[in-house]
Amino acid sequence: MTARTPTTAYPMTIFHKPNCSTSRNVLGLIRESGVEPEIVLYLETPPSKTRLRELAKAMGMTAREMLRAKEAPYEELKLADEQLTDDQLFDAIVAHPILLQRPIVVSPRGTRMCRPWERVREILPA
Repeated sequence: MTARTPTTAYPMTIFHKPNCSTSRNVLGLIRESGVEPEIVLYLETPPSKTRLRELAKAMGMTAREMLRAKEAPYEELKLADEQLTDDQLFDAIVAHPILLQRPIVVSPRGTRMCRPWERVREILPA
């Protein structure tokens, strides 16, 4: 894919963690497609519980599917407990944004959890 001149005519948002290689790869593919996305550094500006619910619905995912089980707060907060509700899990993500699985990309063609990173291709401009 050859790089195009970045445009803002195609609105995209990436919930990004700069030191995550998967997130960097996704951002690179978006930019190669000619789009300069809105970058949300979610560790600095965590999404609200309402926004998390919107993202989950758009991706067809549960709160549990949006969790990173490899992060320390997951064990500390005992989030593996299957009795926890989506509300409780979203509260945990808001309080500890490191728990949010990444990267999440929102575009006019859909919203995706881009793991593996190539999944972003499904929602890039045609």
